[in-house]
Amino acid sequence: MSIFIIGEVGLNHNGDVEIAKKMIDVAKEADCDAVKFQKRDIDSVYTEDFLDAPRESPWGHTQRDQKAGLEFNFEQYKVIDAYCKVVGIEWFCSSWDILSLQFLRQFNLKYNKIASAMVVDSNFVKAMAQEGRYTFISTGMSDLSMVEEVVEIFRSAKCPFELMHCVSTYPMPDEKANLRCISTLQQRFGCDVGYSGHEVGVAISCAAVSMGITSLERHITLDRTMYGSDQSASLEPNGLRMLVGSVRKIELAMGDGVVRCDKDEIACSMKLRERYHSC
Repeated sequence: MSIFIIGEVGLNHNGDVEIAKKMIDVAKEADCDAVKFQKRDIDSVYTEDFLDAPRESPWGHTQRDQKAGLEFNFEQYKVIDAYCKVVGIEWFCSSWDILSLQFLRQFNLKYNKIASAMVVDSNFVKAMAQEGRYTFISTGMSDLSMVEEVVEIFRSAKCPFELMHCVSTYPMPDEKANLRCISTLQQRFGCDVGYSGHEVGVAISCAAVSMGITSLERHITLDRTMYGSDQSASLEPNGLRMLVGSVRKIELAMGDGVVRCDKDEIACSMKLRERYHSC
């Protein structure tokens, strides 16, 4: 089965549906399987004191102005939903609170995503597991005991899921990737494990492919110089195309692990082993 590749739009659209549509086009042209957004009810996620604090942004002078400016409403997500159907690509969201989870039910999406920050909210995790949708669960900022609790909730609810190894720094230094965690999660939980990367470049993601991941998520952008805290850890269109192409080549190259004389080697064997027995 091919690795499921997710282009993480996140909030890199900067609250502009037209930018989001261009990013969907980029993901589709690169042959991603899905695009993912993020949804927050800002009054649920942030305190009033935080939202009233000063912050300069294209939308105003407070944290509330900035957070609200990045969020799509129902009508905007209707546009996204319709556009993805026309383009022919799946879309889904990581919701950051119960109200956002309920909001997204209006679109009957195929997938759910638990962001690393939400792993410790057991009420939220239980609510998502009850939906029964296939769920990607990021493990950033978590130890094994935290992951165990989430896995138990999902297995008790009989909700299909896979874990995604993740390191929640933006961008992530190469030496922090700890890709061996992929094997640890596979062995400990006996489930599919993907990789959600925040590094610069494609090499680490390609290395994760060779470790048997089943999904790969990377933030994408039209231009890393655009406004936004996730832009520096995102892939521009050429980088995304390079990544997806490399992943598909690696998948082909991994083979089945059986040591054999390949049929394409026979002619070479007869020439180079002429004085010995051939394959």
